[in-house]
Amino acid sequence: MSANFSPERGKIEPVTSILVIVPAYNEEATVARVVKEVKSFFPEAEVLVVDDGSEDGTAEEALRAGAKVLRLPFNVGVGGAVQAGYLYAQRCGYRVAVQMDGDGQHDAADLPALLAPLLAGEADMVVGSRFLNPHSYRSTPVRRLGIVLLRKLISWLSRQHFTDPTSGFRAVGPELIRFFARHYPYEYPEAESLLLAKRQGFRLREVPVTMRPRQGGVSSLSGWRSLYFMAKVLLAVGVTALRRRERVGADGK
Repeated sequence: MSANFSPERGKIEPVTSILVIVPAYNEEATVARVVKEVKSFFPEAEVLVVDDGSEDGTAEEALRAGAKVLRLPFNVGVGGAVQAGYLYAQRCGYRVAVQMDGDGQHDAADLPALLAPLLAGEADMVVGSRFLNPHSYRSTPVRRLGIVLLRKLISWLSRQHFTDPTSGFRAVGPELIRFFARHYPYEYPEAESLLLAKRQGFRLREVPVTMRPRQGGVSSLSGWRSLYFMAKVLLAVGVTALRRRERVGADGK
């Protein structure tokens, strides 16, 4: 059934300790396939589709596929949708939260590899990188250029090498679930959240995953728009880093 979740309500005991969060906006063509694939490869996980104010049948398709659905009253963007998922995970007591896109680009067969370092206690966040898999889908040359620039900036600011800072395929443990439920970037969440987590002292790790072409629908980022988007991400990440440094310096920590 569709979830009418309010953070002020009492804690709901989950059936499983692992929640897969799928932010989705107008993904009726692909979301059911994503849900079914997750349940096929990882039946012990619960799937929560966060319907980000969709104008199509995204919520209905997700429900029919067997997912829980959290409906947002209007479109808040991927950052707000993912944070709603983390808040749900925290309030319901999940120990692990996985984030996957609703367009079918992430392969659920990679879930065991994504979760392994987390469950072994070797990392607090594990990010799936398409660039560590030589056979993975690479996106457009323009977008790849933006990713190269962004990963150089993120790696320099965090003092840790990252290959795929825009990956939306990631898993976190209980401490980061609590942190992201309170602090999660809205505008450009994938890259900024890496920097935030690293600055808080969390252990981050990348593992190779398969990235597929979008399985349906139309991407909002194509051609030179993707380069413009990456330029805005670079600026936002730089501003985030400066603000963080100022606050840390002012606190004397």
